[in-house]
Amino acid sequence: MSTLDNRIILINTDTYNKLLEIERLAGEFGSGSLYAPALLSRLQRSVLITSTGASTRIEGSKLSDEEIEALIKGVGIHKLINRDQQEVQGYYELMTNIFDSWRDIEFNEATIKQFNNILLRYVDKEEHNRGNYKRADNSVGMVDGKGKLIATVFKTTLPAHTPEKMKDLVTWTNNAFAQKKHPAVLVVANFIVEYLAIHPFQDGNGRSSRALTNLLLLKSNYGFMPYVSHEKFIEDNKTDYYLALRQSQKTFGTKNESITPWLNFFMEVIRKQATQASALLSKENIEIMLSGKQQAVWNYLQDVPEASIDEIFNATKIKRPTVKQAMDKLIKLKKVEKIGYSVATRYRKCKELVDYKLKEKKPNSHELEM
Repeated sequence: MSTLDNRIILINTDTYNKLLEIERLAGEFGSGSLYAPALLSRLQRSVLITSTGASTRIEGSKLSDEEIEALIKGVGIHKLINRDQQEVQGYYELMTNIFDSWRDIEFNEATIKQFNNILLRYVDKEEHNRGNYKRADNSVGMVDGKGKLIATVFKTTLPAHTPEKMKDLVTWTNNAFAQKKHPAVLVVANFIVEYLAIHPFQDGNGRSSRALTNLLLLKSNYGFMPYVSHEKFIEDNKTDYYLALRQSQKTFGTKNESITPWLNFFMEVIRKQATQASALLSKENIEIMLSGKQQAVWNYLQDVPEASIDEIFNATKIKRPTVKQAMDKLIKLKKVEKIGYSVATRYRKCKELVDYKLKEKKPNSHELEM
């Protein structure tokens, strides 16, 4: 059994509980097939801006989300006049590609190099580095106000050893996914902490690690990733992010390797993402899952004990096939139930919803007084 396996065999209770909650929420979210496509598309576009801003600001960019949105909408590539803008454009394009095509993207070293190439596509000064493993040491250090190195915080893998280390890491990750030896989210967490310890590229390691997180979790059926920004949670907890990485990575190569600090941080971020996605697209928030016509059908059913397709058509003037589609969706959402069969079929709100309304406490006369 490899060292990478040993790191995630034993997890503490806190991490285990987060794992259970993440799996539950991911299962509830499902494929998103019940949600309105227009809503999902709108959320994804918003997340692309938020994630691009957060991920680049973590690395030192100064652009706000509003400035990034204006840049993406209105500036030609030839007008990317500074490095912040160049890096923003690269990250936006990479994440758009991941969200649109993750099913078709294979996880291998060629993909990882291609990600780095896209990230740095518009950065002129990285022309010779983009898409290639590092050729010089890139250990993480502290610098003074003049840019002079004053201390090494973390020593990364030497350039000569990087290709072998990356090959081993990608092989382990793919084998772990294929063999299902560990929960997928733990495999991804382990990959990321090792990837950042290797620091395989001269530049773009942090940004590519977050892009790879999105890709790997999407490919592991965590369908909520495009609808709540992973990068924003990290930006909002940047100090804890770096601390968790360093506390874990400093144990690498010792007899007591442990990524517990990183696992606790990473799992909490994914848990918060899943929780927010679940709340955002909750089955209780039915209005955001329905099209305008479907919402009109639902509104009508709120005011009548039951109705047939024809009655709904006559009341709403919505075409019968569209009404039928709305009924099918509302039944899947467990908001509506069928009564009878064939031409005698009628529809009403699910009984538990009706019962809940009946049980609501009616105000006494004095409670109506102001």
